[in-house]
Amino acid sequence: MSSKSILITGGAGFIGSNFINKFTPKYADYTIVCIDLLTYASNESYKSFKSQFKNFEFYEEDVRNFDAIDQLFVKHNISDVIHFAAESHVDNSISSPDNFISTNINGTFQLLKSCLKNWDLKDKAHRFVHVSTDEVYGSLGDNGFFTEDSKYAPNSPYSASKAASDFLVRSYHHTYGLNTVITNCSNNYGPFQYDEKLIPTIIRNAINNNPIPIYGNGQNIRDWLFVEDHCDALDLVFHSGVSGETYLIGGNNEKNNLNLALFICEILDKKHPSTNQNSYKELISFVEDRKGHDYRYAIDSSKIKNELKWSPKVSLEEGMLNTVNWYINKYRK
Repeated sequence: MSSKSILITGGAGFIGSNFINKFTPKYADYTIVCIDLLTYASNESYKSFKSQFKNFEFYEEDVRNFDAIDQLFVKHNISDVIHFAAESHVDNSISSPDNFISTNINGTFQLLKSCLKNWDLKDKAHRFVHVSTDEVYGSLGDNGFFTEDSKYAPNSPYSASKAASDFLVRSYHHTYGLNTVITNCSNNYGPFQYDEKLIPTIIRNAINNNPIPIYGNGQNIRDWLFVEDHCDALDLVFHSGVSGETYLIGGNNEKNNLNLALFICEILDKKHPSTNQNSYKELISFVEDRKGHDYRYAIDSSKIKNELKWSPKVSLEEGMLNTVNWYINKYRK
């Protein structure tokens, strides 16, 4: 396997840090060059990576800064890009969309420009993997699944910005011949996710004996994917995905938000019993629904399963127990 120098953007974020933690030691002959702006949603995992992995380099940098990115391409002879960096919290995109448009669209554009400038596009060994979301497809009813052929119908500034970045990546493949692959995943869960997201919010409020806020009536449905399963899929896509193709990655674990909260409370009741009430379930409360709240997301992962032989290995029970234990240790400190 030939040596590569891979630029990973957003490597101090939730999915990016989990990916680096698995990918970097597995491919010791690769140089991993990580950039992250270290915004509020980043974590400090990159500090341990610097001492843990000899093939890891870190730079505090903004994907929107073309000159800085371009210098890194030259300095490290970047051969590939795996692009995680994005603003991702839907609520924040509703109240303050500007940064989502700037980071998710313009940041992706600046990366593509660097690839076009520094790579010989006839050399298909160079690859750009764009990590996106199933939210670009809008909302499903009670039946059906998103597939790679689903029409784009984003309903929030966040999903609209991710849809636009998908289209930019697609255009650079079809116009310039850039070797790109796009992935659209369902909701990830696991260690290192920032506190504002649903699962950390449920756990944090429960163990602090605060109300557990659930939007609307709690009937909105999501497909939950353990982050390490997602990382395994991205590894396969990077090495074996077909240029110009899109792969949907789902966990095949649909739960509505209320049932998810009840499920987590049941785990917490066993792992970290409350002294204030019989069950953490008593803390669940319903709050005003999110504007334009999509009803249901669900992914048909047949393509990646059939073509790349990927399937999720971690059950929701196992993955959620792992996740709850991790957050208990975090929030008890």
